[in-house]
Amino acid sequence: MRILMISSESVPFAKSGGLADAVSALAATLRRQGHDVRVLLPRYGHINTSILQKRTESIPVPCGESGEHWVGMYQALLDTGVPERPLPVYFVDHEGLFGRSGIYTDPNNGDYPDNCARFALLSRSAFQLCRLLDWIPDIMHAHDWPAATNAVYLRHLENTGAFANTASVLTIHNLGYQGVFPRHDYLQLGLTPELYEDAEFEFFGQVNFLKAGIYNADMLVAVSKRYAEEIQQPEFGFELDGLLRQRSDRLHGILNGIDERLWDPEADPYLSQPFSVDNLSGKQVAKREVWDWAGFPETELKANPPLIGLVTRLVHQKGMAELFHPEHQTLERIVNELGAYCVLIGNGEPYFEQAARELSERNPRFFAQVGFEDRWAHRIEAGSDFFLMASRYEPCGLNQMYSLRYGSIPIVTRTGGLADSVRDAKQHDGTGFFIEHPEPTEILNAVERALRCYRDEPERLSAIRERGMRQRFHWEDSAKEYVRAYRSAIARKRADQEVVLDELTVGTDEQEAG
Repeated sequence: MRILMISSESVPFAKSGGLADAVSALAATLRRQGHDVRVLLPRYGHINTSILQKRTESIPVPCGESGEHWVGMYQALLDTGVPERPLPVYFVDHEGLFGRSGIYTDPNNGDYPDNCARFALLSRSAFQLCRLLDWIPDIMHAHDWPAATNAVYLRHLENTGAFANTASVLTIHNLGYQGVFPRHDYLQLGLTPELYEDAEFEFFGQVNFLKAGIYNADMLVAVSKRYAEEIQQPEFGFELDGLLRQRSDRLHGILNGIDERLWDPEADPYLSQPFSVDNLSGKQVAKREVWDWAGFPETELKANPPLIGLVTRLVHQKGMAELFHPEHQTLERIVNELGAYCVLIGNGEPYFEQAARELSERNPRFFAQVGFEDRWAHRIEAGSDFFLMASRYEPCGLNQMYSLRYGSIPIVTRTGGLADSVRDAKQHDGTGFFIEHPEPTEILNAVERALRCYRDEPERLSAIRERGMRQRFHWEDSAKEYVRAYRSAIARKRADQEVVLDELTVGTDEQEAG
């Protein structure tokens, strides 16, 4: 099967979150499985052209008010683990729109004001790339709002000719980010005025990329089965739950996998001493390294107190208000009242970054590093006894899968991909501890339950850890589910085409009869 993935992020070229990991891992896995998969990204300013191969100097891409943009195309080949099947990654080069250091935002001024034009160009360029390559995909697979308009262009502008049989798939990685722009930005899309409403761009008087993508895609995927159910409810639907219920027959939930080449405690280059489920001595070494890095007292480590790790974005979605707000002081109560030590690494909203720094400065049992380092993210996963994720919602989540693999028992909210990948310790086959609702009292209850097991039931705790470490979240399994979704998308498109053809035939017959 020929598949073109369109995304704003993909490692190792551009990353702001888990989207980048998921796109590259899924594409590489499908490539290894024998599919002709390719990826299209913008060439941002930080991506050096010296490491890329130029495919063409300049080709025109039809746009809105400006008529057309002239873009260059570059290419790179990524290792997939199978030498004869590298992954082709293409880059849309437009210095004026993409030649910046940020992906979506300027560090000093927030979101780029022309993001509507930037990512519409990405989606529209996909068709010109295929023409340039003389390669027509069976599937155009868009990821999140930056690529969502690809489904609109395919359905309304490229629905005849070369792409007549190409079907569209849109993966929703996080419904909370939708690509909403002022109404006048619609003029930059190169679509007729009627399509503003007919293609479902309209959103409370504004333009909504994700809404239009959901309405026009042949098939929709959410990144876990539970999240696919949750986003059809007002609590998690961000005003799109009605549309998603309307399109529920096209909506599937597929849990992301993890790249086990990068996250493997038996071969992790960031660990001084690798370890396995059958030999955990290296995990204790990792705990000591994290302990020393955090500056916790050496004398306390001898008693082996519980260490709770957090590797997270410091934003509301991740439950930071519930953890840090002065009214709740949940993290402070975890270390002061429940007797744990906590170590955190991450960045995000300035308020929560400052709250983390202040708690780290005043409480000797809590350490935070604001900023992200792969080395310490891996070591925290390896060295912690527990891993805390108090998310308000979590479409998929990856860190709970890493923590299971590394023997750091997850304490997680019962939501989205967390609920799909962790089993509560109350069950006979439990692998973690559930926070029933993302609120301070429930967070404390779950942590207290975990720490009680740590201190009073070491054999039970070991069994919970062992079950988690033996779990696997293979991308190979997720990729096979995506192939089924692709086939469903193709079948859906054909069925929709037959309905349109029947309607046209009936209309013609009625005209002739009249």
